Amino acid sequence: MTEPSSDTTATTIGGMSRRQQIVRLLVRYRNSGVFSGLQLDGELPRLDRIPATDNPTQFVADLEALGTTFVKLGQVLSTRPDMIPAEYVTALERMQEKVAPIPAEQIRAIIEEDLGAPVAKLFVWFDPEPLGCASIAQVHRAELRDGRQVAVKVQKPDVAAQLRSDLSVLRSFATAADHLTRVGRKVRFSDWLDEFAKTLRMELDYETEAANLARFGQHLAPYPELTVPQPVWDLCSRRVLTMELVQGVRVDAIPQVRRTEQSMEPLAAALIRGYLDQIFVHGEIHADPHPGNLRVTPEGQLAIFDLGMVAHVPPRLRERLLKLLFAAIDGRGEEVADEIISISTRLEDYDEERYLRETGQMIARYAANGTMSEGHVVLEVVRIATASNLRTPPELTLLGKALLNLEGVCRVLAPAMNTRGVVEKQLQHVMRARLKKSLSVANLASEAMEMQQLLRNGPRRLTDILSLVAENRLQMKVTGLEESRLMENIQKVANRIAAALITAALLLSSVLLMRVPTRVTLFGYPAFAILLFLVAVVIGLGLILSALLFDRRTRARAHEERGHR
Repeated sequence: MTEPSSDTTATTIGGMSRRQQIVRLLVRYRNSGVFSGLQLDGELPRLDRIPATDNPTQFVADLEALGTTFVKLGQVLSTRPDMIPAEYVTALERMQEKVAPIPAEQIRAIIEEDLGAPVAKLFVWFDPEPLGCASIAQVHRAELRDGRQVAVKVQKPDVAAQLRSDLSVLRSFATAADHLTRVGRKVRFSDWLDEFAKTLRMELDYETEAANLARFGQHLAPYPELTVPQPVWDLCSRRVLTMELVQGVRVDAIPQVRRTEQSMEPLAAALIRGYLDQIFVHGEIHADPHPGNLRVTPEGQLAIFDLGMVAHVPPRLRERLLKLLFAAIDGRGEEVADEIISISTRLEDYDEERYLRETGQMIARYAANGTMSEGHVVLEVVRIATASNLRTPPELTLLGKALLNLEGVCRVLAPAMNTRGVVEKQLQHVMRARLKKSLSVANLASEAMEMQQLLRNGPRRLTDILSLVAENRLQMKVTGLEESRLMENIQKVANRIAAALITAALLLSSVLLMRVPTRVTLFGYPAFAILLFLVAVVIGLGLILSALLFDRRTRARAHEERGHR
């Protein structure tokens, strides 16, 4: 949501409701590849004829016109090259939130409501002119009683309510798409929207962002080239974030004179090393380190801002992602494919042969081509997996997007720097650190305790298993068949057998009833017997037609798959 006036306009464009505006957007871009595979005519309210478009720039403008939720949606869609075409990803990456500031009186009212004191008592001086303004918040400069200069980030009024309302509408569309469209069953829009909603809730909670700032500051402390503004905890709440004011120039606007005085390569290298540590050592991905979130300070440091959206990676998944990158760097395509399969979900029509072949070819190109970056490799792996009906975890896409953004920043800061070399060297350092940590006294003690437990419980469990085998009571449960093609075909066969049995029973019943005298006849035969006979004939013919059509489609699909291969 933007300022009240613009939000009201966005909600009543052309007299349409919010739901109608969203439907209009979906229908307009249904054939552009953005919502590929969604057949909306039978599922959504019909509107007046809407001209189709495949203009990425216009798509971005339409999202911006719908307000906060869709600006954020566009930013998240820019991290999903497996869902939308490349030209739309590029346009969305350039999306800017062109939002006019709201009056300072409203900002003051929110600060006083959340912090429980007048602004004049909280700050010696508060600048009514904002330093920056976005759709969710705007930032003002202020001075504390101890003389420190701070930046006060304040959430705009009614933003949370508008986001919840829009997400409710989008969730109804996503649920329909998951059940009624092939691409929905493949991508699972509901799951993706849940992740998006979770991300938005985190961004709306400034106490979480304050904790992210403090944590990133601690984790990046070993890199003096990097700095993270720290929160002022007494002046933070869910809608107000007060942090140190850090002055600086955007990394894409550094004057050439400054570059001649200070080499930017140490800053770029430290940024990559620090972020790889953050991902693989501490398990946190900040997927949006773009130039707007990075400043070069007068002291020559690189300041990192806007840590509202941070994803957490579990230790086991973190380890697999690290192994995946090492395998890609070494050109081991089969290992890359195996690691992806182990952390992903196989969907209906999963084509393993195609996935293994295309992944191996892509990794071979990467190993032979020195210009292809690690971020491109990860996102290309996700694209191939999606095309092969393999659903990858969202953390993999975030990793690829973070690496791609880091590489873009480094090209701006230090175009001549060997980014791949820095990445490879730091990954080796991360692996050595992990190995060293695994040999720590605490970890070795934990392993010894697990071994002791295994030796203590192993014989008893083996005895239990042998007892079950001897008594013929050993049972095995196989999971994962519910969504497989095998289970689907078994159910179809069972349905045909059941229909055939019913048909045979009806025919037999009609024959037996032919001999029973009755007053109601048809063509000289008992009417009820004739009725049963006709029902059996209809079911039998339907069963034959269904079998013929299904077999023909199966042969056509098999022929098509062989043609693709």
